[in-house]
Amino acid sequence: MTQTYALLLRGINVGGHRKVPMPELRSVLEGLGHRHVRTYLQSGNAVFTTDSTAGEDGLTTEVEDAIESHFGFRVDCLVRDGYYLAAVADACPFPAADLDGKQLHAFYLSGPADPARFAAIDQEAFHPEAFALGDRVLYLHVPDGLGRSRLGDVVSRPSVFKGLVVTARNWNTVRKLVEMTRED
Repeated sequence: MTQTYALLLRGINVGGHRKVPMPELRSVLEGLGHRHVRTYLQSGNAVFTTDSTAGEDGLTTEVEDAIESHFGFRVDCLVRDGYYLAAVADACPFPAADLDGKQLHAFYLSGPADPARFAAIDQEAFHPEAFALGDRVLYLHVPDGLGRSRLGDVVSRPSVFKGLVVTARNWNTVRKLVEMTRED
């Protein structure tokens, strides 16, 4: 059965390091047999269709290995199907339609968003900023943007996400990836 997935790469094309040009990324994905490969922005977002039965974890490993082989360095990736992306957008506990896309972020996680990881964070101390947990996602509402967010700094500490691959996208990108995965 053909399925559409989004590929989310973590920590590429930042400050001239770990360069992954999007045309080359498309070629790598096509070389794996994936079809209708499209990229969005330069920050590591791709959408593709495949008949693979490997599932999200299998596809993630396949893509990470192919990127390492092609570019010479390993990049943490998450592969999520279009249904999951739409469910994350639909389940957002914040008024996404009323917010600027840069005020809301989804931190996609490789595993469950265990509330115990975040229990020590006093959200009231960061009001009006707030976060909420969902299915392998942390939603972060930052009215003044992520660059000025004190709460964003706290929730993105390596100690909070120890053992997980995490990559964040602003809500504009979340919406665009949902749209792109519905196009096939």
